[in-house]
Amino acid sequence: MSTLSTQTNIESSPKSFKNQPEDFEFVEPDISDVITEDDTPVDNLITEKQQRLLTTTLYSSFQTDLPFLATVNVGLFYSEKIPQLVPDIILSLRVQVPEDWSQKQNRSYFVWYFGKPPEVAIEIVSNKIGNELGSKLQDYAFAGVGYYVVFDPLKQLGETILRVYELRGNSYVDLGNFYLSQVGLGLTIWHGIFEGKEYDWLRWCDDSENILLTGDERAEQEKQRAEQEKQRADRLAEILRERGINPDEVL
Repeated sequence: MSTLSTQTNIESSPKSFKNQPEDFEFVEPDISDVITEDDTPVDNLITEKQQRLLTTTLYSSFQTDLPFLATVNVGLFYSEKIPQLVPDIILSLRVQVPEDWSQKQNRSYFVWYFGKPPEVAIEIVSNKIGNELGSKLQDYAFAGVGYYVVFDPLKQLGETILRVYELRGNSYVDLGNFYLSQVGLGLTIWHGIFEGKEYDWLRWCDDSENILLTGDERAEQEKQRAEQEKQRADRLAEILRERGINPDEVL
């Protein structure tokens, strides 16, 4: 199967690829012997919390009219004859979780079923043997993933903590910045507390570097806003009383 570029405009049907010749006929690959899950990933605490932070903030705060899918440790199958990739995180726009995910073809990210590669794949480096800047860099490009992100919090691969690559043609170019224009999201290193742990976390952000909030952060923000409004209302009521005005008759 030929590699699909993320720039290709694809019909909503997961099996119909646009811009194919009229006589093009999709041949569904045989996945009967494909292993979609084998329970092998063993993540460290940093990676596990980081994965959850990045996915939950997308579902709580990503402002988009497009359906999307954000996953953790799900197989990315992009060719019938090539072993799957297993990114720490995938973000794919214009797709959604299949209704019947009990079916084998719906339990992993098969490019030929979803109709397109993901826009973003993120690898979180935990050791020096993952080859994130070597063979994986080439594999994700061949898979047609629009942006490949390498987050190296422990500096296993050098002093650079965050690298973002954009697919141009058949290979990646180091962006030199962390804004993914084709997605409408950026990435930033944020020092703060998540689930009780203070750390330099990788966070999604907008083009002004405002971070996407978790559900708890949004709730806390609303709580603080309500408290501020109450304080203003109480102060106004106090001023009215000082002037001999009943605030209940005015407010």
